[in-house]
Amino acid sequence: MLRELFTEHPNSVEETYTEHMGMAFSFAGRMFLGAAACFIHGFLPFLFVKTGSATIDELHDRMVVNRQPHAPGRVAARAAAAQR
Repeated sequence: MLRELFTEHPNSVEETYTEHMGMAFSFAGRMFLGAAACFIHGFLPFLFVKTGSATIDELHDRMVVNRQPHAPGRVAARAAAAQR
């Protein structure tokens, strides 16, 4: 039951918990940099003019458009092998 809280969503996108955590951390880092650029742009509008929208486009492409599909059932096969 408790394990499902940590694995249900990663499994739904065919990633392990660790793979999903790495992807989430990489997105968080990129979002942090984009947010910092937007914050600075608010004070100095001549800086980072397109950085916020470029960051959103990049992250959308990584998450939705160019997502690399994993082999179907890959995570389930790993889990079954680990339990043996």
